[in-house]
Amino acid sequence: MNIQAITEGIFYVGVNDRTTQKFEAMWPLPAGVTYNSYIVKGSDKTALIDGVEVSEACKLKKNIKDIIGCDAPDYLIINHMEPDHSGSIGILRSFFPNMTIVGNAKTLEMVKGFYGIEDNVLKVADNDTLPLGDMTLSFHITPMVHWPETMMTYVKEKSVLFSGDAFGCFGALNGAVVDSEMDTASYFPEMYRYYSNIVGKYGVFVQKALAKLKGLDLAYICSTHGPVWHEQIADVVDIYDRLSRYEAESGVVIVYGSMYGNTEEMAEIIARRLAECGIKNIKMHNASFSHLSYILSDIFRYKGLIIGAPTYSNTLFPPIESLVQAIKTREIKNRVIASFGSYTWAPQSVKRINTVLEEAKFKTSDIRTVEMKQALSEPTEQSLRSLAETVADELMK
Repeated sequence: MNIQAITEGIFYVGVNDRTTQKFEAMWPLPAGVTYNSYIVKGSDKTALIDGVEVSEACKLKKNIKDIIGCDAPDYLIINHMEPDHSGSIGILRSFFPNMTIVGNAKTLEMVKGFYGIEDNVLKVADNDTLPLGDMTLSFHITPMVHWPETMMTYVKEKSVLFSGDAFGCFGALNGAVVDSEMDTASYFPEMYRYYSNIVGKYGVFVQKALAKLKGLDLAYICSTHGPVWHEQIADVVDIYDRLSRYEAESGVVIVYGSMYGNTEEMAEIIARRLAECGIKNIKMHNASFSHLSYILSDIFRYKGLIIGAPTYSNTLFPPIESLVQAIKTREIKNRVIASFGSYTWAPQSVKRINTVLEEAKFKTSDIRTVEMKQALSEPTEQSLRSLAETVADELMK
């Protein structure tokens, strides 16, 4: 098991999940996921920080016992109520009936609503503290990162932040827990994917949380998913800062749908011209094959976005309809954007792409567009090349 001391008096007791195939029943987990839980063992009291998914509760109990023996934790601190963490609350209460459940007002409302528990609870507010003896927990309310009740817990004596879902990523832990003990290369792409799909809509609130945490000395960030961050804290905070400001790297994402290859041919022409113009980071996704989570991850990461699709039943090709709605939901902004499409007799696809992008607060006048009737022609090819040149020029500025 991955149980280990993070620093004196603070222990990792989380669990790996290598069997669940989709997080929130939507997002693929090819490398699994963790549900991270922690023990803070003070000289007088002991706190369990966050729970695990309900099916993993017995593993968590064993992990807790391995650290504190037959004693029970005095407190369960709930930073986030999503059931992948709170699902075990009822079972943990049955294991440890005298354990006090600690949360803010919104958290305790949800504890009652989800699990019917309203006895032996302790309500905390922003900047409240809870002494454990030689260590003290302080609570920092960070609403909408990414639920309304979310908060973070800080141990000043050890400079350890328990950040809830913030700074988390997909991927199970392979033996090591702290970043200094592992090669973290595989976790950073999964951090982009985690942020863009789970947290992405709430950039304004992430910025508020980052501002609130600015004065804290951070030796460790203990998220509820993925590694414990120690040596790479600056990199992790920088990723969340940039993504929450919708700041992107230079590069272009081309996402297209194609039934018989005509729209795909348009995408290939655009990509080739972008490369000729000096754009090195070009990410192409066939929306019928690439999972939406990977597409959104690249869209959050790169500055240029070009979307193309055929007309389908007098409207937009369904996988691209899902994509543009996801872009709208996440309130993505600050992109160099273009669209293209094909049709046989009803020119609807580009119109629909642009309509949804306009609903997503992109200006229609900023969307470069090429539309093709039936099959590729020399004028259409030139228009596609010109579209690529315009996007490349904007990115080079």
